Amino acid sequence: MTATIVHLVRHGEVYNPGKILYGRIPGYHLSSRGHSMAARTAEVFRGHDVTYLAASPLQRTQETAQPISKVTGLDVELDKTIIESGNRFEGLRTKGLRSQLWNPRRWPLMRNPLEPSWGEPFTQIAGRMMNAVERARDKAAGHEAVLVSHQLPIVMVQRTVLGLRLPHAPWARECDLASVTSLVFQDDEITDIYYSSPAHQI
Repeated sequence: MTATIVHLVRHGEVYNPGKILYGRIPGYHLSSRGHSMAARTAEVFRGHDVTYLAASPLQRTQETAQPISKVTGLDVELDKTIIESGNRFEGLRTKGLRSQLWNPRRWPLMRNPLEPSWGEPFTQIAGRMMNAVERARDKAAGHEAVLVSHQLPIVMVQRTVLGLRLPHAPWARECDLASVTSLVFQDDEITDIYYSSPAHQI
């Protein structure tokens, strides 16, 4: 059997002084700390047999992919299917006492957290992400691939592979900034999943 590894990298910290839910809004770039995170995580792949590198079209993932590109010598391919999940609360402050979700007129969107009713369904996110993983496996057959994506899409892959229910508590996610989730394939079957957070001390 031939082993192939697909690594899912979450982007580094984003510059977001307004603390809003930026989602797919363009123009949100990495903070200085985020660039340091991306550089640290890129070093994980130095000397690895990475033959395919892709990132979502958003600026934060493209910037996170750049140091990986330098380390591996690969161009960054654009993969729109690994973009952040759709969310109807984009542009709003959603955490803390100043959260705009306290406004009752937004409550109808929260009627079903198991779907979730405020955004792209979990099943849809998982489906597009698993398809992207399969494409990456095919492109890097016998080698390694890196996909730079976002927290919830990566968590959907983790939970799918582990056979867990897709609805979950957000605070229980294991997907730190600039973390790496690695899927090990033997031929076309996933045999192992590993997680690491190389930049957690930055």
